[in-house]
This record gives sequence, C-alpha cells and structure tokens, in this order.
Amino acid sequence: MKNGWIKVAAVSPVVSVADPAKNAEEILRTANRAVSEGAKIIVFPELALSGFTCRDLFLQDTLVNGTMAALQKIVKESKKHDALMFIGLPVRVGNKLYNAAAAVQGGELLALIPKVHLVNGSGIFESRYFAPGNREVKVVSLPGFGEVLFGSKILFECPAVEGLQVAAEICADFWVPDAPHIAHARAGATVLVNLSTSDELAGKHARRRKMLQAVSERILAGYVFADSGDGESSGEGIYTGSNFIAENGKILAESNLLQGTSFGEPSFAISEIDIQSLMQARKTSTTFTEGEEEGYVRIVCEMKESVTKLTRHYSAHPFFPEDEAERKVFCEEVLSIQARALARRLAHTHSTQAVLGISGGLDSTLALLVTARAFDLLKLPRKQIVAVTMPAFGTTDRTYSNACGLTKALHATLREINIKKSILQHFADIGHDEKDHDVTYENAQARERTQILMDIANEIGALVVGTGDMSEMALGWATYNGDHMSMYGVNAGVPKTLLRHLVFLEAEKTSDSKVRKVLLDVLDTPVSPELLPPTKDGKIAQKTEDLVGPYELHDFFLYHLLQSGFSPAKIYRLAVDAFRGTYSKAVILKWMKTFYRRFFNQQFKRSCMPDGPKALGISLSPRGGLMMPSDAVSTLWMEEVETLK
Repeated sequence: MKNGWIKVAAVSPVVSVADPAKNAEEILRTANRAVSEGAKIIVFPELALSGFTCRDLFLQDTLVNGTMAALQKIVKESKKHDALMFIGLPVRVGNKLYNAAAAVQGGELLALIPKVHLVNGSGIFESRYFAPGNREVKVVSLPGFGEVLFGSKILFECPAVEGLQVAAEICADFWVPDAPHIAHARAGATVLVNLSTSDELAGKHARRRKMLQAVSERILAGYVFADSGDGESSGEGIYTGSNFIAENGKILAESNLLQGTSFGEPSFAISEIDIQSLMQARKTSTTFTEGEEEGYVRIVCEMKESVTKLTRHYSAHPFFPEDEAERKVFCEEVLSIQARALARRLAHTHSTQAVLGISGGLDSTLALLVTARAFDLLKLPRKQIVAVTMPAFGTTDRTYSNACGLTKALHATLREINIKKSILQHFADIGHDEKDHDVTYENAQARERTQILMDIANEIGALVVGTGDMSEMALGWATYNGDHMSMYGVNAGVPKTLLRHLVFLEAEKTSDSKVRKVLLDVLDTPVSPELLPPTKDGKIAQKTEDLVGPYELHDFFLYHLLQSGFSPAKIYRLAVDAFRGTYSKAVILKWMKTFYRRFFNQQFKRSCMPDGPKALGISLSPRGGLMMPSDAVSTLWMEEVETLK
C-alpha cells in the first residue's frame, strides 16, 4: 500500500453446486491464502456462494436461506483481516431475487451490488430467476443483517491509499454498451471489480484478455476480473477460472485452469495495482473526465497501511517493449516517425540538401540513417546529404574510420575539416592554455563544429540536422550553442537506451555488409563526446557513462519522473527491483542524485532547444512537451533522495 500500490486477487474457489455452507468454507480458505500473500481486495466469482449452475434451484427458499446463513459466517470470519471482499450470491430483496455481489470487510456487510444486465440466451436464462438490479442506491432490510445499502452506484474509499476508490459490476454488465464501469470511473473509481461466470470456448480467454486491456486503458483504471472455475456443473459447458488483473491497458496477472494440468484446485490471479500511476494518467489525460456522475454513495473502508510486496514486473527499460518481435515493430515505427518528420521539415523549407556532423558515435550514426531515409522518401539523391567529420584532439582512429565508412557506404557526401588549428588559434585569442583540459577546452571544440555546420548549410542552402538525443538533453549533457543547437533535431524524442535498438535494427535489416559492419562496431564503441585526448594506445579516454552515470538508469529515472509522475522514493524502489543483480542500491542512489541535480539545473538548455519529432509519450520540447521553468529548484526532490537508503 505504501507508495500507492494495492495488492488485489481474483479467486476462483472450487464450487459445490447448491451447497452454500461448503462454499463458504472454500471462500474463507482461499481468502486466507490471498490475505497471506498481501491481498487487500479479493474478488470471487458471480454466485460463488451458491454456485452459478443451480438453475431452477434458485427458486427454492432452502437454497436462498442457506446462502444467507453462509454469508453470515463469512462476514463474522472477516473480522480476522482488513481485506475488502466481493462475493457473488443470490439475495432476496422484498419479493424479488437478485444476482448480487456482497461487499464484506472487517466483520461487516458493507453493501450489496446487484447485477444490472441479465443474460438470456445460449442456455442461460437469468430472467427466469432474477430481477434486473437498480443503479440508484437505496436502503433495504435484509434478515440477519438489518439495513443494507443496495444498488450499483456505490464506491468504496480506502484512505490508506490515496485515490483508491473501488466499484463493482457483475459479468454481463461489463459487455454492454452503457457498461456501469464507465459511470463508475467517471465518478472516481480507480479499481473496478467484476464477479463473472463465463463458460469457456476455444479462443474466448484471448478475447476476454483483449477486451479487459481495452477497457482498463479507456477508463484509465485497474480491473479485477474473477471467473467461476472447477466445481460448476458441466451439463452445458465448462468453467475454467479465467481470471485477470489489468491496469491501464496492461495485463498484470492472469490464470486459466484450461491451461493447467490439475483438477479440483482453486485458481488465483494476484498482483499489485498502482493507484498513483492511474491518478497521474488521469491528471494528464485530455479525454478522461471525472465528477460528472450523480447519485453515488461512498463507503469508507479502513485498512492498515503496509508495505506491499511487489510481484509484478517492471521493465528496466520502460521506453520500449521487452518482447523482441514487438520491439522490432516499435523501432521501425520510431524510425519512420523520425524520417517522415525530417522529410516534412525539408519539404517545408524547400531544402534539397542536409548537413550534419558525423563522429562515428551512436547519435550521429542514427541521425545519418534517419536522414538517408528522409531523402529516400523525398526521392532526393543521398549525395545531397553532406556528412562532415571534424577530427580534433579526442578523435580516435576507430570512430574516424566508422564515420567515414558509414557515410561512403550510404552514398552520402563526406567532407573532412580538421578543427585543431582553428581551436588552437581560438585558445590563443582568448588566452586559454591548451594544456588546461577544462570545460573551455572541451566546449570550444563543440561550438566550433556547430559553427562549421551552420556556415556550410548557409553556403549550400541546406538544413543542419541535429544529432543530440533525449537522454543527453535531460541531463544537459550538451554544449550550449554547440551540439545543443541545430535546425532540426531528429533524435530529440529518442532516449539513449532506445537509440541503440534503432541502430541495431538497421544493422539487422541492411543487405549491405559494409553498412552492417560499421553499425555493429558503432554499437560496440563506448559512448563519448571525444573532447579529451585518447589514451596512449589510441583508445577513447573520455567515457560519458563514467562521468554522468549509466544511461539505462537515467532513462529509467526520466521515464518514471515524467510519464508516471512518481516521487524519488517510489522511483528508487522500482529501480532497486528492476535492476536487482545489475546495480547495487548505493550505485542507484548515487546516480539518482546526479539525475535530479542535472535535470533541474540544465532546464535552461531545454527551454531553447530546436524543433524535433515527438516519437514517444514523453517529450522534452518546451513547446509541446515539458513546460518547465528554467529556474525551478530541486530542493524538494533532493531532500527526499537524501532520506533513501
């Protein structure tokens, strides 16, 4: 529960049809197991307390009365924990029988939520037994319980988790066009639960999965779907405990007895829903609206705050899919976005030539590949791409060779301008000792290169294509008015960790062995601005990640800061989990401090960065992405980081 997580469980107990007492024992047994794993919200299937397949036995008072007696036992036993449970059962209100969900917590029956949309067809005739439930909430008298709230428009609030509001619907309510979950979410529900009984058919599990992904993403919520399993009558079908836990388009956990080898066992899906993440998504959504629904009754559920043990998986590289096949499709889309965006800017400015600096490093390599794609789209000859290599004090034979080799292999025009003499003259002009390898020594080279590119562009009527990436701009790892500046930054929307996969994809795809060889060697080259002299054996001496930290950590921090809106404490906890076995807690904390310090101090560079395409959900552009004041201070964030261990 700490940091906004709530552990939830969808449980399919083994049902004994028309035996409520035995079902109550099984529900309590499986609930205890879920509680032992930290579950605070536990959802059981539709009519789990009686069995869904009782058919005409629902018309027997004996069954209905026995079910209410069994519910009393569950309510009494629920005093032993603080989990909020939803249990399906038939309940009589007045002279009508309803298919309902009992909300139980801490020794109390909090409310009854009736099924609004009944199923009649495909061998199921609910109207034969049940009346459709009402959405509006009223107070009813229930034997053995007294007055109880009854209706669909009920939200369960849990103060221990900020933003947690739970609402319930039953089976078919999920599938109808005016599904209750839409109104629930608009009223503020962040977690929806569904008590379902859905017979299994070939391919149906996959269809449910897709639908739950779509619904949870559309309403920006968590969704817990509990389905009936073993024990239900197989006279007309089979029920396989097709349980799901979804969150904003992602399936966090699922179970399906059809895919298992055991029989007569309960089915569980348990995971953690991130309420903070959902609240952030709703804050930033331009399409999601809250608070326009009337008639809702809110019930407060007290839960003890505790640290939720994480079992769900958080990717160490959240900017791109982990699945290889999905990642290839994703990378191809990013490359196409970059190329088409550059093509549009070239066409708009009537530029038939482009100029960029080529260093043999990762960023300039991708920029050249993207520029070549853009020229192909515009049906312009690649020779009108002018790639300029500008060797200086830190250039190594390896990067120089790769820069020249790739340019030639892509049939672009290569120009070489050695900047050593001009930089030495500049040092003499400003009185700087060339032996002093300080920031002046480094930045003078970057600014000289940018000046050359701009002047060549003016000379031939071309557009200067920038090479810097999102990760560098996040950290301010760019020379102001040096590599920080261009006429269009094609890599501005691409973080460093994704950039590597984009270059690798191009290496895989190409049929040109020369291009592939260069690209693979570029990928194997340490990331460096090469502004300091090489080692005695000619190798790169200045490695960026030794100075500012691993880019995979910084990209992780950046994603969860901007996309998720998480606090340093929560990001740190996620990082410790995601990078377990790769980085120690001390290392993660060290570079987290660097990240926050640089992210805030370097905003002035991002406030005037050039145009560039937005390829992902995050952008640092001051125009359509991160609108942050250049003078914002990092005190609050750094103070929280200092408390972490």
